[in-house]
This record gives sequence, C-alpha cells and structure tokens, in this order.
Amino acid sequence: MSKGYRSTRSSENAVESFEHVVMKGLAPDGGLYIPSVIPQVSEGILFEEWSKLSFEELALEIMKLYISDSEIPETDLSGLIEKSYATFRSKEITPLMKNVTGAHENLHVLELFHGPTYAFKDVALQFVGNLFEYFLQRTNKHLPVGQRKQLTVVGATSGDTGSAAIYGLKGKKDVSVFILYPTGRISAIQEEQMTTVHDKNVQTLSVKGTFDNCQDIVKGIFGDQEFTKKYHVAAVNSINWARILAQITYYFYAYFQTFSGKGEKVKFVVPSGNFGDILAGYFAKKMGLPIEKLVIATNENDILDRFLSCGIYERSDDVAATLSPAMDILISSNFERLLWYLVRDHISSGDDIEAGKVLNTWFQQLKVNGRFEVNSDVLQGARKDFASARVSNSETIDTIRAIYTRSENPKKYIVDPHTAVGICATRRHIEMDKDDTIQYISLSTAHPAKFANAVDEALSIFEGYSFENDVLPEELKKLSVLDKKLRLVEKADLEEIKKVIEEELANMDL
Repeated sequence: MSKGYRSTRSSENAVESFEHVVMKGLAPDGGLYIPSVIPQVSEGILFEEWSKLSFEELALEIMKLYISDSEIPETDLSGLIEKSYATFRSKEITPLMKNVTGAHENLHVLELFHGPTYAFKDVALQFVGNLFEYFLQRTNKHLPVGQRKQLTVVGATSGDTGSAAIYGLKGKKDVSVFILYPTGRISAIQEEQMTTVHDKNVQTLSVKGTFDNCQDIVKGIFGDQEFTKKYHVAAVNSINWARILAQITYYFYAYFQTFSGKGEKVKFVVPSGNFGDILAGYFAKKMGLPIEKLVIATNENDILDRFLSCGIYERSDDVAATLSPAMDILISSNFERLLWYLVRDHISSGDDIEAGKVLNTWFQQLKVNGRFEVNSDVLQGARKDFASARVSNSETIDTIRAIYTRSENPKKYIVDPHTAVGICATRRHIEMDKDDTIQYISLSTAHPAKFANAVDEALSIFEGYSFENDVLPEELKKLSVLDKKLRLVEKADLEEIKKVIEEELANMDL
C-alpha cells in the first residue's frame, strides 16, 4: 500500500514523502497534503489486537500505516511517541470520563487536556515538535555549523495552538517559532502561556485583527515561494498533516475505553473551529472504526453547520466574539481535506487528478466571490458521515451550570465553554435520537482554567464556588506574575508580518 501524499489541489499525480509533508506543511499550489489512500484495518485486528493496547502502543500501530519504515524506522517512531506523551499528566493520555450527566444519557467526556498546556493541541504538537527535531538532526548530523538547516515555524492561533506549538518547540535546536494571535481575542491565560516563554527561539506576535486575518497571513507566507525557501518555513497549524495523524489515535482509544467488543453504536461530538479535530475522526471511521456519526458542534460562527444544511460554503468578515473563542473561525482550513475525498468518491469516479481540479476551482471561487456551492452528491456524502449543531452563548453558559449542578455529579464536574458547546450539542442529539443503544462521546478540548470569564459567568452564582480553589491549577496560577515577551503588530498585513519575522530572526542568533 502506498504511503505517499498528494495535494488537495493538484492536477498532477505528484506524490511526496512524509518528511516533505511535515516539513513543508502547505503544498506549493496552496492545497493541503493528504494520503490519497486511507489504510483499512480489519475487525480482527481492531478488536483482537488494538483494543488491548495502551495509548502509546496504539499510536504506533496507527502511525506505521501512514509512515514508511524507510523514512522513520519503527524503533525511532516508537521513541518519538514515548517522548511526546511522557509530558502528559495522565497515564492514559486521553482519559474517558463516563456518564458525566447520568447513566441514562450514555454521555461520556473524552478529556484531551492533560498535556503541558492543558489543551487538546498538545496531543499533536508534542509529537510534531519532536518530528521537526528528529528530521533536522538527521539532516544536520554531518554538516558544519554554517551549513546547518534551520527551520522557521510560523503559525496562527485562536488560543490553544500557539501555546501548544511553543511548548512543543521551545529550546529545540535550529528551530525558530513565530505565533500570530488576534489582539484581545484570546483568553488571558492563553496569552500568558505563550508570552511568558522566554526561550530565544520563540516570538509571539499580537496582531490587531481576527484569527481569520492571522490565518490568511500564514497562508500568504506559505504561498510566497521565495520567502519560504529562504527561511525554510514550516507549519504547526492543523494544515500540517502530522497533527491530524496524531489525533486519530484518541478516537480508537476512546472507543476501546467505552466498549468491550465490536458491534456497538457510538457518536463522537466535537467542538469544531478549523475542522482538524473532527477530521481525525473521519480518518478513524474510514480506516474501519465503527463510528455511527461524527457531530460537528459549532458556536455562533457556524459556517460548517450552514454548509451541512444547504451545501454552500460561504465566508464572512463578521466574526462573532463568543464565549468559546478558539472556535471563532469562519474559514475552516481542514474542511478542504474532507471535500477532496468527497469529490473523489462522488463526482470524479475515483480520479485523484480530477478531484484536485474541482477543489482548485472551488477555492478560487471562495477567494474571489467569498463562497462556493458543492454538487448534491458531495453534500449527501458529507451528511452520511456528519451531522451538526449550533450552540449559542446562552446555551453554553446553561450547559456549564447544568453539568456543575447535576445530582449524578457529586464532584461538581466543571467544563470549559468549548467542551460545553460539545455537551450541549450531544444532549440535543440524544433527545433527537431517542436510542439508548447509542453511546455518545463528547470531546473536551481544554481545561476550564483557560477560560475564566466564561466559567465564572456560569458558576459565580453558586455559593461556595471559587475559580481560584475549584478550577485553577497551581501551575497556571504562577503565570500572571511573570514578565511577558511579545511584539504588537498594528496591522494585519502580510508584508508587515514578513518584515517583522525577518527582523526577529536577525536578532535570535540561533
């Protein structure tokens, strides 16, 4: 089976290696790298072998299917995985909290925030950081200092990607990190986690604008072939395939934590912004994991919910500032990857080249006209695997309160607003399905301490509640008194950001 990768917009049969895909991030034609063949796993392997594995062992089996042994030998890959997850606070890496709203609802919460920055992004970015280091060390092993390849990592964040990328790459040899975030549109703790890292290879850029502005700038940088070649620019945003790959594991692991055998029905509900987290679930489903449905939970920035209702993908510059800011995104980058498979399977008769042509046309339309509409077969294909739900700010607050006060929850379980969006969407689907044979796994993407304003708004009405005592970990309490290192950029402009990166690189002296 081929383990090569192609671009979603390519009109050629060009195939790239895993190393190329990881180190480049975005394809030269503006597309995203994908494996054109999704590996299949038999029921026998799933339930007789994989179901008995630890998280790290399971990650190795999955990644081996996408990474050739000639690129990363199995022993090296195993070492990278062990190193990546040694930083997590839970031995299970992604533990499952069962029946958090009562056994009668079959609602389980998959906690993905036990990494160093208390967010699900750590699951992928601890691994990606070690991959970058691994490939660079191999390239530079026998080169004199003046000829060593140095990587410039550039990313945009709506809150959690930035700190996870910084914690995954800080202090890494021959790597510099630039993270763009929208000024005033992330939580205080998210900003503190990024800006209190003083390693010389790290620089945060606070950009006046929205996350979509920052994301467009990063895409513009990758579209500048001269700049990316000169500075060896690499991506940590979820446009980097390695991030999606690393996230596939917890769908399998959560299923095996929930069921003892095969044939059970499960729906995964995922708070979604850039679509990377839930896309990993799509790959798990296509590999053979028996997922009934993947439910996209959005906040008031609901481009994905609107798409599933009418088949129109339409961008807007009017980004609503919600209580779940990591989802305040109107263009979901990874959705392009899903569309490629849907096009290839439904209107292109399995033709990879034709699928690339169609995707390229659609995204040109999006760039010029701000929208495109897909074929009805593509829309039906999406609806086969996905459902969606839109959750308002008030519903988010109500859900945080409801989880906190339920009698079946004596420990007063506290969730962050993104997790609340997922749980609210889950309970809506439970009511619609009226099927107690279905188990629902709602993904918890961040620790509640990262979103003090929303959690306090929901819970400060309760006597005895204290954010300081009930929510905030000791490790995060220390951040507010540390000095910050950041650079404010007054205009969300591509050329201005490139200029800033060049100035900072000159001062880093790596």
